[in-house]
Amino acid sequence: MPLHQTLHRLSTKVKKIISNQQQQHYRLRVPGSQTENSLNLHTDTLEEPATSTSNKSKEKEKEFRHHHNPQPLSLWSSLKLKPTTQSVSETAAVLLMGLLGMVYQGTQQLPPPQTTEDSSSSSSSSSSSSLMKSRIKLNDGRYLAYSERGVSKEKAKYKIIIVHGLGSSKEMNFLAPQELIDELGIYFLLFDRAGYGESDPDSKHTVKSEAFDIQELADQLELGSKFYVIGVSMASYSIWSCLKYIPDRLAGVSLVVPVVNYWWPSLPKSVIKDDYRKKLVKWSLWFANHVPALLYWWVNQKWLPSTAVLERNPMFFNDRDIEVLKTISGFPMLTQDKLREKSVFDTLRHDFMLAFGKWEFDPLDLSNPYPQNESSVHIWQGFEDKVVPVQLQRFVSGKLPWIRYHEVPDGGHLIVHYDGVCEAILKALLLGEDPVSYRPSTDKILP
Repeated sequence: MPLHQTLHRLSTKVKKIISNQQQQHYRLRVPGSQTENSLNLHTDTLEEPATSTSNKSKEKEKEFRHHHNPQPLSLWSSLKLKPTTQSVSETAAVLLMGLLGMVYQGTQQLPPPQTTEDSSSSSSSSSSSSLMKSRIKLNDGRYLAYSERGVSKEKAKYKIIIVHGLGSSKEMNFLAPQELIDELGIYFLLFDRAGYGESDPDSKHTVKSEAFDIQELADQLELGSKFYVIGVSMASYSIWSCLKYIPDRLAGVSLVVPVVNYWWPSLPKSVIKDDYRKKLVKWSLWFANHVPALLYWWVNQKWLPSTAVLERNPMFFNDRDIEVLKTISGFPMLTQDKLREKSVFDTLRHDFMLAFGKWEFDPLDLSNPYPQNESSVHIWQGFEDKVVPVQLQRFVSGKLPWIRYHEVPDGGHLIVHYDGVCEAILKALLLGEDPVSYRPSTDKILP
């Protein structure tokens, strides 16, 4: 069949799916159902990501105990999905857009950095100096844009690099209270990762290069021999890279709702075999790798759901997330106007492929970077997160018992927008606090 006829049939089918979706809430059907391949794209036959076939996942489940709780977490019996009314392949048509937008971060900013100028300076002078946005030139000739927030670098006791995820930028949201920033003396450094915002793309971009971009940024801005890092959602691969390649530079680490790569070699198939997200990610990777032009055409069609539809969609967000989305700005890089920019589309596509492709290492094999308990590594997860299931996050933290695992009981994927969570993240990372309210509960029925 000619390509234009295929596209026409496909677009007609997807329009109908989207129209139905907008008229009713739905949940995903368990993979393997009779209607699973109703789009006739045969997702079961799609190959593994081209870069992820050399290592086999271990089949054996391993019992583990969480460091917060002496009783084993009962994960395995909870990896069940609720029966639903639509097939995975039907929903996947909408999720091609949603998978790009699922790692949402807002654009409300941290407080601008304090300057050494007298506080009585004119408001116009203060406004221009407070932005303090600039770019550095890396050794390979690329420019990396950054923004400084919090107290001045000279006065700071703690220096933290915050790494944004898919579709975000150095203007990402992190609700740190000004009082806490002043009290502890926290300096924040945010930057546009390669290809994002005002930073140049990297034709040789890899998971490994993320760590060395961060290291070079820290060195050029003279942060010192050690600094803290916080990564949100898709930025998890940047943070895992830092733990692998520059652990001696890290004063402490926090991963917030980190995305888990389904093709990590040590991730047992028994943990993910019934997770419909794996199939959706696999299908999206196939499109991104083999037919990027078709994917680019697809996400620019007027009949695809707007970001407003995505933000109301209970498939991606729990009730608390949806309430948050009513009060903050939407998907700045995921509007159709932005996606029409080929450079933006290419950056998002490449970032997604890196996050879920084959890595040069397996994070589940990493060693404790702080064997003398001189600092700590943290994972923060929402119990009701519909992007990254809590079961996977509990497995990762159990596999790496040196990680301090925290769980927001009614949290979804947007926990950085919840009151008090960012404050708790900072206090745990910098002061070693262990908030009781964010300890995982084995009494709750897993979603």
